[in-house]
Amino acid sequence: MKRCLFIAAVLWLVSASSAFAQPKQARATPSTFENDVRPIFKALCFECHGEGKSPRGGLDLRLVRSMLEGGDHGAVIVPGNVATSMLIDKVRKQKMPPGKRKLTAVELAKIERWIAEGAKTDQPEPKSLGKGFQITAQERAFWAFQPIRRPVVPNVKSAKQVRTPIDAFLLSRLEEKGLSFSPEADRATLLRRLYFDLIGLPPTPKEAANFLADTRADAYERAADRLLASPAYGERWGRHWLDVAGYADSEGYASADVLRTSSYRYRDYVIRAFNADKPFDQFIIEQLAGDELIKPPHDKTGPADLDKLIATGFLRMAPDGTGGGDVDRKLAANQTIADTLQIVSTSLLGLTLQCAQCHNHRYDPIPQVDYYALRAVFEPALNWKNWRTPAGREVVVLSDAERKIAAAIEQDAVKIDKERLAKNDVFIEQVFQRELAKLPTSVREPARQARATPPAKRIPAQQKLLRDHPSLNVSSGSLYLYDSKAAATPKALADRAATVRAKKPVGQSIRALTEIPGQAPATFLFHRGDFEQPRQVVMPEHLTILQPLHLSKIPARAPNIPTTGRRLAFARSLVDGKHPLTARVLVNRFWLHHFGRGIVNTPGDFGFLGERPTHPDLLDWLAQDFMAGGWKLKRLHKLIVTSTAYRQTSRRTPELQKADPDNRLLGRMSVRRLEAEAIRDAVLAASGKLNAKQFGPPLPIAYDDLGQVIVGVDTTDGAGRPTGRKVDLKGEEFRRSIYIQVRRSRPVSMLEAFDAATPTPNCEIRNASTVTPQALMLMNSRFIHEQADHFARRVQKEAGKDLRQQIALAWRLAFAAEPTAKEWSLAESFVRGQAKEFRARPKQTEPDTLALANFCQALLSANRFLYVD
Repeated sequence: MKRCLFIAAVLWLVSASSAFAQPKQARATPSTFENDVRPIFKALCFECHGEGKSPRGGLDLRLVRSMLEGGDHGAVIVPGNVATSMLIDKVRKQKMPPGKRKLTAVELAKIERWIAEGAKTDQPEPKSLGKGFQITAQERAFWAFQPIRRPVVPNVKSAKQVRTPIDAFLLSRLEEKGLSFSPEADRATLLRRLYFDLIGLPPTPKEAANFLADTRADAYERAADRLLASPAYGERWGRHWLDVAGYADSEGYASADVLRTSSYRYRDYVIRAFNADKPFDQFIIEQLAGDELIKPPHDKTGPADLDKLIATGFLRMAPDGTGGGDVDRKLAANQTIADTLQIVSTSLLGLTLQCAQCHNHRYDPIPQVDYYALRAVFEPALNWKNWRTPAGREVVVLSDAERKIAAAIEQDAVKIDKERLAKNDVFIEQVFQRELAKLPTSVREPARQARATPPAKRIPAQQKLLRDHPSLNVSSGSLYLYDSKAAATPKALADRAATVRAKKPVGQSIRALTEIPGQAPATFLFHRGDFEQPRQVVMPEHLTILQPLHLSKIPARAPNIPTTGRRLAFARSLVDGKHPLTARVLVNRFWLHHFGRGIVNTPGDFGFLGERPTHPDLLDWLAQDFMAGGWKLKRLHKLIVTSTAYRQTSRRTPELQKADPDNRLLGRMSVRRLEAEAIRDAVLAASGKLNAKQFGPPLPIAYDDLGQVIVGVDTTDGAGRPTGRKVDLKGEEFRRSIYIQVRRSRPVSMLEAFDAATPTPNCEIRNASTVTPQALMLMNSRFIHEQADHFARRVQKEAGKDLRQQIALAWRLAFAAEPTAKEWSLAESFVRGQAKEFRARPKQTEPDTLALANFCQALLSANRFLYVD
C-alpha cells in the first residue's frame, strides 16, 4: 500500500497533476473545484473529511457549499481571498493533512488559484451528499468507463497515404498540426523491423536477400504472413504476455525463493496459444476459469481439456511463500491473494485496483468494497482459511493409457510383495523356533501361545513372559539381528518391487488453480486491509463505476457446475463485448509493442493517474475491430504492420521535432531498443549457436566464479562453495531466452542489465534504460566474448579466407544490411590492425581469428545492433 502511495506522490510531483488538468500555460478556462481541487482532496482529505462515518471537525470537503458553511471552527475558505482562508493557513503550516504526506507546492498553488478566482464549481452542486464514498458525474463520464464505440474513419487530405483505417485516424491528427507521414523506410530497415517485432530475431542473410530480390507488389505482406506462421512468433509474443502475467519459476516472498517445478507448462501453453492464434477471448476465459470448463476430478483430465487446466497457471504466478518454513502462513496466503488480484486488474482491467485494498482508492472512483467484491470472485479457489500450499495445489494428470500401464505395473509389484511377505513369514517362523528351542521345555508352549495371541488380547502373564524373553519378539524389523542372510532375501524382493513400481508413468504435474466443490467461503471487507479485522460480508460483483453498463451478473453459485462458477462468469463478462476496459487494454498493449509506446502510455493504469489516450477514437476503433474480428491477434498484427504509419522511416525532421518532439502523433517511426531477451537471442543468431528447440523445463541458472548469474548447472557444495565442476548442457544453454529459468532472487545478469521483466508481482511495462552496466556487460561479459568468438569462426567458415567477404557477411548477420564503402574500409583497417597487434605478441595463436572476434564483438555492441530503426 505504501508503494502505491509513493508512486502516486511521484506522479503528482512529476506531472504536476496532469492527470486532472493541463499545465497553466495551456489553460484558458478558470480553475474549478471538480477539475483542479477535488482530485487533491479526494487523494488526501476525503477519508477523514467526507467519506468516513462522520466528518472530523464537522467539516465535509466534498462540496464547496460545505466548506463555506464550515465545520466546528467556521468556514474554511473565503472565495477571492486566499490570505484569510483557514484551509490555506492549515496547509501552509503543514498542520493539514496529518501524517507524512503533505501537499506539494504545485498542489497548494492549484488550491490557492482556485480560491483566488472565486472558488467556482464546474456544475451546480447537490444540496447534500450521502455518507461514505460517492462517485461524481464527472468521474462517471471519464473516458475509460464509457462503452467502446465504433468511430467513423475520418476523411483526410492525404488519402493516398492511407493503407488501413489506422492511417486515417493518425493522419487526421497530424493534418491538424499541418503535418503528414514521413517517407517509407528502406526495404532492409523495414524487414529487420518486421522480424524483430513479430519473432524477436533478425532475418538471416538469405532471407534478407530473397526479400530484397522479390519484386512482387505484395512481397512485404507475404513476409509478414511467413513470420506470423513461424513457431518463433509464439515465443516472441508469448514473452510479452508472460510479463503482465508475472511468470516466474520460483515462489518468491521469502529469501528461500523455492523453485517451481511445473510452472513452465503454463509458459508453454502461452507460446502454443499465440502460435495457434487462439482467440483472445478464449485465451482469457481459460486462464481465469479453465478448471470450471472441465469436469472434475482434474487428475483424470483428458488431452483435449488439458490446456484449459494448465491455463489457470495464470492465477498461480503470484509469489507464494506458504510452502516454505518460518513464515506466517495467514499473512503469506493473503499476500498471494492480493498479488493475484493485482495481476488480474493491471493486465485485464488496466486499473490499479490494489490501491483500494486498505481504503477507498485515492484517485479513481473505486471504493474499498469493490476490491473485496473482486476478491470474492477468486476466494473460493484462494480460500485463505483453508489454504493449500503450492505442493498441495499440484494436479498430477495421467492419460487413460498411462493409467492402464500403471495398473498393470502395480499388479506385478503386488505379486512381488506377496512373495516377499510369504518368504519373510517363513524366515521369521524359523528364527522364532530356533529361539524357542533355547528355552526350558516348560516355558516353550506358554511362550508359543503368548506370541500367537494378538498383543491387545494378551493377559499380564503372557506380556511378562515375552518381556522376560525378548529374543522371542522377532519381526521383519529385527530379523537381521538373528539371521542377516535371511533378512537380505526379503529386502532384495522389496527392492525388486520398488524397481518395478519406478516404471510407472509419472504423469504431468500441473501448477493449476482449482476449487474444492462445496467450499465457498464468505468474503469480508478487511478494515484497513487487515485480515484480522473483518467487517461486512461482500458478494462477487463488478466495479461500482461500471454498473450503468449492465454487465453480466456474477452469481454467488452457478447452478450447473460443481464449482461456484464465479470466475467463469467474471471471465465471460470481460469478453462479451460490453466491458469498457478489457479490449481497450489489450489492443493498447499490442500497439505498444509495435510502436514503442501505447496509445495510452500507462498500459496498467487507465485511471485518473494514468496518461490520457493520444488517439482515443483510434483506440476504440481498434478495440471494436479486434472484437468483431474474433479476438484474433494475428489479424490485428497484419493490420498494424501493413499500415503506412508502421512503415515510416524513423528519421527526424525539424518540422516534426518542433511540432511533436515526443512523436506522440506518430509522424515518423520511433527508434526502439531491443528487449533483453531479443538482444541475447540476436547475439546467438549472429554467432550461429542459437538452438531453436521449443518447450520443456527451464534452463538452469547458477552463479559463475565472478558472481554473475548465467545459464548453467549449479555445482556448488552444500555450503554454497564452488566445486569447480562443470556440467555440459550439450547446446541447451543456447536456446531462446524465454526458456531460461526465471528465479525472482537470481535474475540472469545479462538480461537484468537490459531491463528484463521483474515479476513483482508482474511487469506492466518495461524500462528501456541506457546505463553504464550495459556497456560494461557488452565489453566484459564472458557470454559476449564467447559468442563473439563463435561469430568470428562462423564468418571464417562461411565466407572463406577473404577478409572483405568476412566483413560483409558479419555485417549482414549483425545488421541485416550491406556495409557502405566507407564502413567496409574502416572495418578492414580495424581488423588488420588488430591482427598485427596480436601477431606481435609472443606465443599468440590464431591472431586472425582473435582480430575478427574483436570486430564481431564491436558489431554486437553497436547501437545499430541493439536498436530497431
